[in-house]
Amino acid sequence: MKAYGKTTWLIGDAFWDSHSNGIYPSHESICVLNTSDKDAHISMTLFFEDREKKTGFDSFCLAGRTHHIRMDRIVSTAGETVPLDVPYAILVESDTPIVVQYSRCDTAQEALTFMTTMAYPVEE
Repeated sequence: MKAYGKTTWLIGDAFWDSHSNGIYPSHESICVLNTSDKDAHISMTLFFEDREKKTGFDSFCLAGRTHHIRMDRIVSTAGETVPLDVPYAILVESDTPIVVQYSRCDTAQEALTFMTTMAYPVEE
């Protein structure tokens, strides 16, 4: 299979809201598409306005598959989680070309909201 995509992607606006409607948790996902014949090993770095960046958030996407990385469930190699109620940005790096989309489900209000956008592909 042909490998479509890029190996480096940027998501400029991420936010995990601590408020939920009690039925569905607010959450974010990094949606990955891997069209190649090689498994993609993915690393994410989180950047903040008021604190040092966080590294060691790793995941994978099998060859010829999709993978939805739930940011409310991921734990870094240092045992850290994504902080709640803090704006941040994400650098997504892969060892094989992938396509990256970012989605946010906000259930803080009665009317659920869902937002999605393509990540910014970095030219290589």
